[in-house]
Amino acid sequence: MKAVSIKNKVLETPIIQGGMGIGVSRCGLAGAVAKEGGMGVVSTAQIGYDAPDFRSHPEEANLCVLPGQIRKAKEMAEGHGMIGVNIMAVTQRYGEYVQTACEAGVDAIISGAGLPTELPKFAEGYDAALAPIVSSAKSAKVILKYWDRKYKRTADFLVIEGPKAGGHLGFSREELEDGGPWDYDTEIHKILEEKRKFEEKYQTAIPVFVAGGIFDAEDVQHALELGADGVQVASRFVATRECDASDAYKRAYVEARTEDVVIIDSPVGMPGRALKNAFIEEITGKSQKISHCFHCLKACNPASAHYCITQALINAVKGDLDHGLIFCGSRVGEIGKISTVKAVMQELSREENS
Repeated sequence: MKAVSIKNKVLETPIIQGGMGIGVSRCGLAGAVAKEGGMGVVSTAQIGYDAPDFRSHPEEANLCVLPGQIRKAKEMAEGHGMIGVNIMAVTQRYGEYVQTACEAGVDAIISGAGLPTELPKFAEGYDAALAPIVSSAKSAKVILKYWDRKYKRTADFLVIEGPKAGGHLGFSREELEDGGPWDYDTEIHKILEEKRKFEEKYQTAIPVFVAGGIFDAEDVQHALELGADGVQVASRFVATRECDASDAYKRAYVEARTEDVVIIDSPVGMPGRALKNAFIEEITGKSQKISHCFHCLKACNPASAHYCITQALINAVKGDLDHGLIFCGSRVGEIGKISTVKAVMQELSREENS
């Protein structure tokens, strides 16, 4: 794997650790990944969930905690790699999260879960590299064309998230359950063709990182052969000692079988991939009463939502798995032990054989 230039920085090892909320990827995991030369990513999704005032003032708590998480991650990185944040486009007060992260000195902002059309506006004047998450050539074209027309700029890098990823997904439930009606490698080629138009216009390189189902060095090699510059990996990093989630959460990954992975309907209005457990069985075909709204996402209406996704994710990351939502990638069943970030990075980049 070759180093990749992103804006004014160099990513020594082109592996991005995918952002995982709530609380799964904070400074501990992000800092450890960056220290190994990759890009560690802090998820801003309810990042202040364990702050004393979170329940009464969730947005204020999140925005207060975020700068400290970024700074701690950068300190842990010891000058290596890059530190990014993942900010969902459907986040309430999205612009404030972007500006807060930029002011804290974050190296990159990755944004998906909707079209991040306004990301350049809120990040203007800062040095952070900006990257939209795209799942199709159509979405890549829409975003890059909009940024070009509206802001006279293009993306600093792209993350292509395929149908095997975890969490919220940019595909229909039918596409995910049927395995997709297309050869996704072909879709990746189409996205690469689309981004080349903007590379030519702006006379700059737009590195591409492929995500979704990346598990081992063979997957990395395949992504590079397709024309990607690197990969984004999430699930592999959950089962590491450095991950910020509880030990119970990590054990759920280690003990998971392939048949435990299911597609769920999120209150956000998007399908998601998660581990089947008591909570999933409880919400299947029925609703839970929402007694408290955390005002987390624009797309969620507590009056019609069949469960509170914030509370479900908080329960899970704290270890209350029977009442928690455990997002995961499609290949979680292949994880067999708790490892370390260093070992995972070496395995993905084949450094142990070099």
